[in-house]
Amino acid sequence: MSNVLDLVTMGGLVLASFLTLLCGYRVIRGPTVPDRVVALDTIATNVVAIAILFAISTGESLYITVALVLAIIGFISTVTVAKYVVEGDIIQ
Repeated sequence: MSNVLDLVTMGGLVLASFLTLLCGYRVIRGPTVPDRVVALDTIATNVVAIAILFAISTGESLYITVALVLAIIGFISTVTVAKYVVEGDIIQ
């Protein structure tokens, strides 16, 4: 059973890492600003998934805390950039 869990977590890590690289390409080459914002949000979500999968793989609970902090930072940054794109100003 442990071998199956290790195999699934490693597969998930590889898949999330590959998708993060693809989103990095979209951030660099994105045709519009909203495309880049969505790609950055997806990268933040993938990094959270990578941290959680790494926590499952290693058994260290510290990475769960890191994932929670990254999720909060990703949410705040996405809302801030979306507000800047829509209104043109962050602080009114």
